[in-house]
Amino acid sequence: MEIKELEAAAEAILFTMGEAVEADRIAAAVGTDKHTMREVLRGMMQRYEAEERGIGLIELDGAFQLCTKASMYEYLVRIAHVPKKHVLTDVLLETLSIVAYKQPITRQEIEVIRGVKCDHAVNKLIEYNLVCEVGRMDAPGRPILFGTTEEFLRSFGIASLEDLPAVNPEQVEDFKHEAEEEAQQTLEIVP
Repeated sequence: MEIKELEAAAEAILFTMGEAVEADRIAAAVGTDKHTMREVLRGMMQRYEAEERGIGLIELDGAFQLCTKASMYEYLVRIAHVPKKHVLTDVLLETLSIVAYKQPITRQEIEVIRGVKCDHAVNKLIEYNLVCEVGRMDAPGRPILFGTTEEFLRSFGIASLEDLPAVNPEQVEDFKHEAEEEAQQTLEIVP
């Protein structure tokens, strides 16, 4: 198959699927190897970005998806209902960041880190499709393990979890110190 044919087939697959599709699945469908398909898809990404087009191609953790360019949003709003934007409060962002950096993680582990119950926050993040169940821990009660979703990557504009900003070790120590001080103050207040 020629490059143009591979591109056309990949574009048809991605358009029809409407969600992220792994490069190896596309390669198998069009009868080529994964490496070649990945190169074709990345070439398409560059062309979509360089051309004045309303759509783009993004990579999400080894999968690819066609999407509308953010610069086209104002035109979409004029023709469609304004999509509901989810507001991420500080509590939700804090919980989401814990899941993103510590996944897979249980509710109890999140609560230990945050120091408060997290049922509502985790349920909201699941509702917003930013967090999902990724398995169960092999422990008594088989607690649910949570991780981030493709929607998380898409919403924050990152291709994979490796693209998350590195946490500064000095800041971690400062946070630990602050948390210990808060815990100590709480113990002093409680009779």
